Amino acid sequence: MSPTKSSPAANRLLANLPGKDRLNFMAGCELVELVFADILAEPGEPIRYVYFPTGSFISLVAKIDGHASLEVALVGDEGMLGIALMLGVAVSPLHAMVQGSGKALRMEAAQFLRELERSAELQHVLKRYLYVAMEQLAQAAACTHFHVVEARLARWLLMTQDRAHSNQFHITHEFLAYMLGVRRVGVTRAASSLHRLKLINYSRGDITILDRDGLKAASCGCYEADRVIYKRMMGDGWRAAPILDVVQVMPEERPMKRFSGMHAIL
Repeated sequence: MSPTKSSPAANRLLANLPGKDRLNFMAGCELVELVFADILAEPGEPIRYVYFPTGSFISLVAKIDGHASLEVALVGDEGMLGIALMLGVAVSPLHAMVQGSGKALRMEAAQFLRELERSAELQHVLKRYLYVAMEQLAQAAACTHFHVVEARLARWLLMTQDRAHSNQFHITHEFLAYMLGVRRVGVTRAASSLHRLKLINYSRGDITILDRDGLKAASCGCYEADRVIYKRMMGDGWRAAPILDVVQVMPEERPMKRFSGMHAIL
């Protein structure tokens, strides 16, 4: 690969690293394009790469008995995919699928482990992020059990808006039902309720957030709880703009390839 100049990665997890550590780490990454519905990891399979989304976001899904599924986390430019390697676990615990197309920094798992050994600062930042991820997984479990579909849908739309950095995105009722672990009719009722309140506009899978403050009021408290834990552990960068630092030398951008034998859920 020949190096080429690129703007810095807008991944706020990496932004927590000191400048030198960040530059050294990013030198071992490649910039890839993640495609909607691509499968990046399957439960029990070896972790081949870690991903740091910059303009994309990834859905982490728990599968039950090989049939039912439920989204338990959403990873965007605030986090990473592959954090299990921090615990010395080299296999993926969850199904990971690209939910929002866009760019990400990718590093081979072996290289990532070498970087961990080399950088105490990287260990420090990622240990804190691992704690955040554990807290948010627990919050998601409680939310799914105790909160009504309408509030959970409002929370999910806010989480998606944060990571898409846009008021508009495309998602079908079938896919929302899969993400929320409910039947399609439940999603239809919840979406219709938010539409009647003029919080969102929904047409043929195209969603527009019309009233973010109203959507936050309609959401359960889990959305704000997630933000609070991230801010407490990782700093004030929850809704930060892309990092504008010195221009860095990045590896040549290469298209994302689908893994052999993997397929989209839909």
